[in-house]
Amino acid sequence: MSTTVTADIEVDVPVRVAYDQWTQFESFPHFMSGVESVTQVDDTTTHWVVSIAGVKREFDADVSDQVPDDHVAWRSTAAEVQHRGRVDFRPGSDGRTRIDLTIEWEPEGFIEKAGAALQLDDAQVKRDLHRFKEFIEDRNAPTGAWRGEVHGGQETTPGTGGTGTAGAGMGGGTAAPGSVNPPTSDGVAGSDPDLRA
Repeated sequence: MSTTVTADIEVDVPVRVAYDQWTQFESFPHFMSGVESVTQVDDTTTHWVVSIAGVKREFDADVSDQVPDDHVAWRSTAAEVQHRGRVDFRPGSDGRTRIDLTIEWEPEGFIEKAGAALQLDDAQVKRDLHRFKEFIEDRNAPTGAWRGEVHGGQETTPGTGGTGTAGAGMGGGTAAPGSVNPPTSDGVAGSDPDLRA
């Protein structure tokens, strides 16, 4: 029996900033509890290492549908780890962004099933969204961006990277999806000591 968790939050940044940060999967360990690492394999595939209640899992996930400034949907690729989700970005009030997140997975083992039954998963996802809010509002700029489109698991519009600040008159550049490649003070993409493990 699968478990579905839904959560939403409003963040005090524009849709483009929130969306661009979400495409930087390798930054997820900075705000998602239980996520040890995410490695970008290619434009649409990531490798995840997670630890939930002491149970470590590794799996690959593919972006199944992605439209810039609108949504990102994903699903795991291996039968032994059933996981999928979708995050939607909508303009909120006063330049804010409403984020709606839905995650579905198949809990395995007693600990995961007990956590799902007690709705501990719901609380964790809500805390993680709150940490995302703090992360992006503190930075007020994404660590990078991937602006490609994916439909039916296939990249239909090549991604163009950047720092998410090109429209603000700062330097552009490119960043692979999931990469942590924020701008430096001169607007050029570089490394960010706050994001080093």
